[in-house]
Amino acid sequence: MSFSVDTKNELARVMAKKPCCQLAELAGIIKMDGLIQISGRHEMALQLITENAAVARKIITYLKNLFGVHTDTLMKKNFRLKKNNIYVVRMLPRPEVSHVLRSAGLIDENGYLSEGVKPELIRKDCCRRAYLRGVFLGGGSVSSPEGDYHLEILVNDENFAGELCNLMQRYDLMARINKRKNWDVVYLKGSEEIIRLLNLMGAYTALLNFENVRIYKDVRNQVNRLVNCETANLNKTVNAAVKQVEDIKIIEETIGLSKLPGNLRSIAEMRMNYPDISLKELGEMLQPQIGKSGVNHRIRRIQRIADKIREKGQV
Repeated sequence: MSFSVDTKNELARVMAKKPCCQLAELAGIIKMDGLIQISGRHEMALQLITENAAVARKIITYLKNLFGVHTDTLMKKNFRLKKNNIYVVRMLPRPEVSHVLRSAGLIDENGYLSEGVKPELIRKDCCRRAYLRGVFLGGGSVSSPEGDYHLEILVNDENFAGELCNLMQRYDLMARINKRKNWDVVYLKGSEEIIRLLNLMGAYTALLNFENVRIYKDVRNQVNRLVNCETANLNKTVNAAVKQVEDIKIIEETIGLSKLPGNLRSIAEMRMNYPDISLKELGEMLQPQIGKSGVNHRIRRIQRIADKIREKGQV
């Protein structure tokens, strides 16, 4: 299963204890997955559609605990794309449906559809967390931390997307909105923000798994950077040493190394005998020892001599 599915399965089994939190979470799920049907006699029915059996059980439990209502549950086979099961929790036209919808902030006292989040539902911190959990269960997804860090919630209401961003920003989560066809996508990109939201919603196992993968990625990337840096430095050293050996050979084949001053001849002979070592190691092998800058100075003098020989066309 994907990381997103595992996260939802965990959250679906997190049962709010207080009635206010149960109502807030149920309201978030209804907002995302609810379908209101109005009969010819202006009676309302409610359907909640989900692909997760645990979410369906949570909906049934909350409706029974909060409103004592009876629900019908259907399971359908989805023959398109993922070919998974779809669970439909139905409340047939009854007066209780209107009560549920008003309590969840979906309709007002006059029975008209209500936009936005009902303020009473998210007045307390525990209820805000429960509401975010319900919204995520209804339309959220989170990518595996092994790839790019990305969490998103698909909503079909631009105003609600803005309210959802504002709600997240109360927890310093810099959520943004992106248009995708007919959907408004509320998303988070930073790993720290995704971890914070998982913690707020109560997905502690997913949070730990996310952290483990993130730490592993950070260590692996750091090792790769160090290896790449070392490889680049090694290549630079090897290329420089090859050029130095070429300069020394030109001098040896034309004027001879014996014509060089003693300090240059000693460093030239050492480089010919040890073409792979660094300038610092060359300096440490000399008697008396000299530093890297001293070796580099002598090598550059040898290079200038070789360049003059090339200019005169002696090679």
